[in-house]
This record gives sequence, C-alpha cells and structure tokens, in this order.
Amino acid sequence: MNWPLLVLGASFIVSYSFLILDEGQLPPAWRNGMLAAAAVTWLAFFVDYVVRLAVTPRRWRWYFVTHSVIDLLSVLIPLFRAFRVMHLLREVPYLRLKTGNAVRTRIIAYMVGYAALFVYFIALATLHVEQDAPGATITDFGLALWWAVVTIATVGYGDTYPVTVVGRLYATGLMIGGIAIVGAASATMISLISEKIGISLHRDIREDERDDG
Repeated sequence: MNWPLLVLGASFIVSYSFLILDEGQLPPAWRNGMLAAAAVTWLAFFVDYVVRLAVTPRRWRWYFVTHSVIDLLSVLIPLFRAFRVMHLLREVPYLRLKTGNAVRTRIIAYMVGYAALFVYFIALATLHVEQDAPGATITDFGLALWWAVVTIATVGYGDTYPVTVVGRLYATGLMIGGIAIVGAASATMISLISEKIGISLHRDIREDERDDG
C-alpha cells in the first residue's frame, strides 16, 4: 500500500493547500472535490493503519504502535498525512546502503524534507485558525510562512504571533520541532567533521610511517 498511500498523501497536500488558501475564488464543485479528496485520504490512512494493526501478532502490537507513530498521527492529525510522502525516500537505492555517507545523506534528506513539509503545513494550519481571529497578526500565507520560518529557526522577531489557543499549540509544536531539527543537523555535521578529521589523521600517520620506512 506504500505507493497508493504516497499518491493519496500528495493529493492531500494539494487539496488541503487549496482549501486553506482559497479566498472564495474556487467554484463550489472544485471545493467539494477538494473536500472529498481530503476525506478519501483520511479514510485510506485509517483503513491502512487498522488493517496493519489487526494482522500484527498480538504480542507485537505494542511494538507496532510505538514504532509507527507517524502512521498513527497521520490518522489523527491532518498535518501528518503529508509526512507519509517522505516514505518515498526509502525507495531510493543509495539511501538504503549502510555506509557512513549514505546514512548521513539519508538523515539530511529526511531532515530537509520533513522540515520543509513541517514548516509549510504548520503555516497553513496556523493561518486557518488565525486569519479570522480578533487581533490576529497572521492574516495571509506570506505572514504565516514568515512566522513559521523565524520560529523554527529559533529567531522569533515578535512581529507576527498566534493569538488563538490552537495557534499557540501549533507554535509550541513548531518550536519543539525546530529544536529537534537543529539538534539533528548539528549531530550530522559533527559526525561528518569527525570522520573527515579521522581520515586526515590516518592518512598523515601512514605517510609518516612510509617516510620513516
């Protein structure tokens, strides 16, 4: 079911974006089609999760739940349905290798992909709950995207900010995600630098041994 769910995940990204960014310009038929696509996506993700949970042996079900958190969240929270699209990266042959470079490339690819989707959908979701709220400072997608980027980067100028409870919950998740992404990026860079230094030292030692010989 991976490929059909990937297609549905991509269709959800498109339909959800149109629904949030629509300012009354979409014909009713188009809007109803987007709503239907979002509903079909939710149903497909729900059925997929329930079936996989049901066919998992009883003693392994808790393991399945704890190791399929994104799958469960994609059923409960629309935002996470887009993340299932990232599973496509698992099909890239190079990223399935166990070498150090392949592992780091996989980490960076996941990190960049998840960060981009995370920022994009948090911006959309926050705009959805904020744009019509009294005293809102996030009133269009440009402002929502700006706010999401400076928040996840832990900069936060304070020119735009959520005023609703739901919007602040999204902001909390965005800040936590920003810390995780920065931490993963730092760890990857440290690993890469350490390996390069190790290779350089090993080469220098071999050259010294050859000169002594």
